[in-house]
Amino acid sequence: MSEFICPVCGGKLERCEKIYRCSVGHSYDISKRGYVNLLMSQASSKKRHGDDTEMVNARTRFLSLDKYSPLRDEVSRIVCNELYARGGGVIADIGCGECYYTEHISKALDERKIAHQIYGIDISKKALDAAGRRKANIELAVASAFSIPIAENCSDVIINLFAPHEANEFFKIAKDNALLIRVFPLAKHLWELKCAVYDEPYENEIDTLDFDGFTLLYTKEMKYGIHLDTNRQILDLFSMTPYCYKTSSKDRAKLDNLDSLDTRVEFCIAVYRKTAK
Repeated sequence: MSEFICPVCGGKLERCEKIYRCSVGHSYDISKRGYVNLLMSQASSKKRHGDDTEMVNARTRFLSLDKYSPLRDEVSRIVCNELYARGGGVIADIGCGECYYTEHISKALDERKIAHQIYGIDISKKALDAAGRRKANIELAVASAFSIPIAENCSDVIINLFAPHEANEFFKIAKDNALLIRVFPLAKHLWELKCAVYDEPYENEIDTLDFDGFTLLYTKEMKYGIHLDTNRQILDLFSMTPYCYKTSSKDRAKLDNLDSLDTRVEFCIAVYRKTAK
């Protein structure tokens, strides 16, 4: 039995060869890439659901360069230590994207022979198409972070990396004493890239550390420089960020003839425990 639940009746879903089905009889096809669509059509009126093909492809190419591997490895270390202490468990990656981080976590757990189940949700079908190509041992669903189709009180670890979040939804799916790992950019993240694009670059707004239902254990900041040595790498990095959709074509064109760039990356890893409300 899967930890995914039916978005219609809330019953547990069972994964069969080509479908997920609940006990009432609601069924959902599994795509050729291995994910199921559990996003109710009325859940969002937006025409564009999540990242599009351009953004997903750019992020997949860029992340394959492992410029963000220090962050990936640190998140993986935290998850492995937590599940080792628990003797295994369930991981929910909310906003999993193309599963660059999640795939590495799964492999690290396999290497340490730690039993686990991983569930990844993202609102973008294009992102889950890319995730499915990884052939990782992850159950994937198209769904919203504001209506998570995962069973209550089942998750030992929740991961939320650069993605939308809803504290009440996280609290609902988390076991007692579950671990929550959030990652978000700090003020000067990609500062030199911004300087190359904008006449008046602006710092990122820092996300609040408050998270209802969870107690902050600690934060860890990661700051280091990366070197991009082709125009393709520069454009991919820019295209995978939210800045891409907020920037005029005139400003974006400033990157067209840029063949190399050194820029800083700055992340905050915030680690929490579920507490009683």
